[in-house]
Amino acid sequence: MAEHWNARAPSGRFAYVNGRYVPHAQAGVHIEDRGLQLGDSIYEVFAVRQGRLRDEEPHLDRLERSMRELSIAMPMGREALKLVMRELIRRNRIRDGLLYMQVSRGAVKRDHPIPDAPPRPTLILTARPFDFEGKERQQADGVAVVTQPDLRWGRCDIKTTQLLANSLAKTQARRAGAYEAWLVDRDGFVTEGASTNAWIVDKDGRVVTRALSNAILPGVTRRVIMEAAAEAQLQIVERAFTPQEAKEAREAFLSSAANAATPITVIDGVPVGDGKPGPLSRRIAELYLTLSEHRAAP
Repeated sequence: MAEHWNARAPSGRFAYVNGRYVPHAQAGVHIEDRGLQLGDSIYEVFAVRQGRLRDEEPHLDRLERSMRELSIAMPMGREALKLVMRELIRRNRIRDGLLYMQVSRGAVKRDHPIPDAPPRPTLILTARPFDFEGKERQQADGVAVVTQPDLRWGRCDIKTTQLLANSLAKTQARRAGAYEAWLVDRDGFVTEGASTNAWIVDKDGRVVTRALSNAILPGVTRRVIMEAAAEAQLQIVERAFTPQEAKEAREAFLSSAANAATPITVIDGVPVGDGKPGPLSRRIAELYLTLSEHRAAP
């Protein structure tokens, strides 16, 4: 990306909707779009650092998987989609920011069953600046989480826009003075955060995160962390853990595109370890950033 771009977008932001770049304030979809009325849509969020898309291919892999699971057609080929993404970043002059992409089944007369003759999918993209330096300061200090019952639907592995339960959990966490909510299933095990994956370092020094299933989102940052850890010969165990085990763990951290790997210092008011970001959490964050930046797409 051009070196003269500013970290902040100009006042005239642009969005992309169904083949057109439009002023952000004027962007919209049909009133009977199934994403708007029924949550029949999926989304992805891409980090942009120094004008380069981070973890682009894994995000597009997950996008296509989610769409296959819901039988929504791709609105365009992958290479064409990449061109649109880069053009939107260019038009918004984003150097450090987030690119949001949403694909719905499209606009059709409202009815609960999926139509036999599906409409053309709706494609929406927006881009905005993001304060990654602030996130890095947050990572240096660590964050607090609180546990809550997991009330979401049974296909959390699909990245849909059905986020009301996540939104309520995140809101309750913020009102309790915490950064994130860790969700707990009916068996008493942590699934993931309201918008992040959950990790601990157990008493034996192993990095632990829940195994992939319908109960959690297959996080892209999670995937890259596991690849980076494997290259560094760190042991990762995929299994469930309880909130109590997390509170007694050596360390804990969360991961997502916007958060990278962020240490957790407090769970339900209980300090984790010595209440400070642990050495293994910090190392994993560094390993992730190194691998992700090495693969970043221009």
